[in-house]
Amino acid sequence: MHYTVVERELDLRLILSPDRGIPVPARLSYRTDDPYAVHVAFHINSEHPVEWTFSRELLVEGVFRPCGQGDVRVWPTKTEGRAVVLMTLSSPDGEALLEAPAAQVSAWLERTLRVVPPGTEGDQLGIDDALHQLLAR
Repeated sequence: MHYTVVERELDLRLILSPDRGIPVPARLSYRTDDPYAVHVAFHINSEHPVEWTFSRELLVEGVFRPCGQGDVRVWPTKTEGRAVVLMTLSSPDGEALLEAPAAQVSAWLERTLRVVPPGTEGDQLGIDDALHQLLAR
């Protein structure tokens, strides 16, 4: 099956304290065969990247207003006069606060929304076609 991938490499910042952070290279990835999700791979000093998957809708909303609960929370803010998107990722192993450049995240999200507009995600999954084939037997 053919699907489209929209990716973006960017440097996030892991916030360690209010005045200290370290760069974390990351890759944002969106695939039309998983149309409701975004994937973020963090390239840290390990053999394999650390990967997180969460709702595209959560990230889209988080660019404009605070949203999310539980493991992933996203909200916009300004840091040193720059628009950024903050993400808190929580797991049993710990919690990370990451800062992403809002313009880069927004531009990447716009590309994903052109590929699969909001409300059409289900069309990508082929559920109607599969159901039709199943019932036709």
